[in-house]
Amino acid sequence: FPSAEHGLSADTEEQLRMRGCELIQAAGILLRLPQVAMATGQILFQRFYYCKSFVRHCAEMVAMACVHLASKIEEEPRRVRDVLNVFYHLKHSKGKRTQVPMPLDASYISAKAQVIKTERRVLKELGFCVHVKHPHKIIVMYLQVLECEKNTKLVQTAWNYMNDSLRTDVFLRFSAETVACACIYLSARTLQIPLPDQPPWFLLFGASEEDLREICGRILRLYSLPNVSLPSMLKEVDQCHLALDARIAKAKLAGGGLLAVGTPTLDVPSSFSPASKAGETGAHHSPIGNTLCNKNSVHVSFQKKVWKKHCSLLCFIWTPFWVSALRLTSLSVFRRSRSVSSPLRSVSPTHRQKISRRDREREKERERRRERERERGRGRRDEYSRRR
Repeated sequence: FPSAEHGLSADTEEQLRMRGCELIQAAGILLRLPQVAMATGQILFQRFYYCKSFVRHCAEMVAMACVHLASKIEEEPRRVRDVLNVFYHLKHSKGKRTQVPMPLDASYISAKAQVIKTERRVLKELGFCVHVKHPHKIIVMYLQVLECEKNTKLVQTAWNYMNDSLRTDVFLRFSAETVACACIYLSARTLQIPLPDQPPWFLLFGASEEDLREICGRILRLYSLPNVSLPSMLKEVDQCHLALDARIAKAKLAGGGLLAVGTPTLDVPSSFSPASKAGETGAHHSPIGNTLCNKNSVHVSFQKKVWKKHCSLLCFIWTPFWVSALRLTSLSVFRRSRSVSSPLRSVSPTHRQKISRRDREREKERERRRERERERGRGRRDEYSRRR
């Protein structure tokens, strides 16, 4: 993973993924988003950190961007201001009963711009591919096939395992159908409900027992992880960030060909130059090289002189033609601009003819309308006289 390349441990990355998804879930509840939108935000969060590192991108800011983006994807949009207020409330409400509202100062404006910028970065890293296939409907459909949809406890347990699995990366490694089968498999074993075994029921839906056991292990591992606070993990991330910057600066000062993370640099060594390289290859080591270099330099200087004379002759011959062509093009452009986009449209006689023709057509149309009105008036008078 990118975070491991920057010195972050696998356990800390797993904890950050889980805490970030929990933050998205809590923010979605306070924003009154549907569960589908919260699930979409968590999956986008997991996808982004498969491409980028926790060391380089703040988990809280990415969580805000994913909530805002998921609300728009699921057609339940929320304002950035509401997202910021909710995350501020979640951050400062732990252990405090009196809540101070978020101040509307320069930091608020900066945070709002940062959320929008992070949302664009998430879209760019995901290639604007934000489609998410949720297995919640698939669970209900599979239970109907197994004739267990009336067992509400089984349905609710599978649904709960599904929501908990959003905090892991199983949605990125397995298909939605396989995850749905794993949730049913785990809930049935937890509640000791027998399901068809000869042949196994999950083969009907294209899942394998190895995948189901892997997904169940990832879900059950969530309940055994230690409860580490998010600020302490963010401090560890900051330390990794400082160490990474120090390594990169040290590698740049040393002038090596690789950065601290193993990326090749594009900086050319200061001692390199094409002239020195050419001299090192043979000009200072053999007389034949010296003579060849002298001959090449004479030949190049002769070519330059011939080219200058040729260019001057061409300029002398073609100058009158170019001048006349430029005059013609400038006149045509000037005339075109006067007749099309210039306020001096009345100068063009063709435009005057067009305007007069249009005016005549409009006048004829007005006369026709007046004649129709007269005919209608005569008809009304005749009808009124007949009635009397």
